[in-house]
Amino acid sequence: MNILFRRHADGIARALRRRGVNNETAADLTQDTFARVLARPPLAATQNHNPQGYLYQAARNICINHQRREALIETVGLDDEEAINLADPSPSPERIVHSRQSLMRTYQALGELPERTRQAFEMHRLGERTIAEIAEELGISNTRAWSLVREAYKHLIGRVDIS
Repeated sequence: MNILFRRHADGIARALRRRGVNNETAADLTQDTFARVLARPPLAATQNHNPQGYLYQAARNICINHQRREALIETVGLDDEEAINLADPSPSPERIVHSRQSLMRTYQALGELPERTRQAFEMHRLGERTIAEIAEELGISNTRAWSLVREAYKHLIGRVDIS
């Protein structure tokens, strides 16, 4: 499949653009084509199997389905000012409370970490340091530094409801 993708992805995207699809949508539909072919490959017993033809036919079908769905959606043009005023940028009171509670749980979870693990995590996440920089500063191997950061992420994910 990897070889087919490298050989045919650009051609499929070009064919989709010729059917009136913009560049971004063509890239998405090309990905969808290969995902569909991976999920439902052609039957092995098919006579005169043509992988390239199968890919292009799948892309054509996906494009037709996409265009049908787009035709059902009613769009309204908005200028920039209308778009800015459309949605309220401020979070809801519930969202504010939830965010504050998540932040408190994060502080608590960070406090539960061993000192070195917390320090490595803070250097990586807040200090934007690389694993190599963390390892050098803490005097440990890169593998150990990555292990500390990974342990911290696992702990935080387990303790803090991110949803």
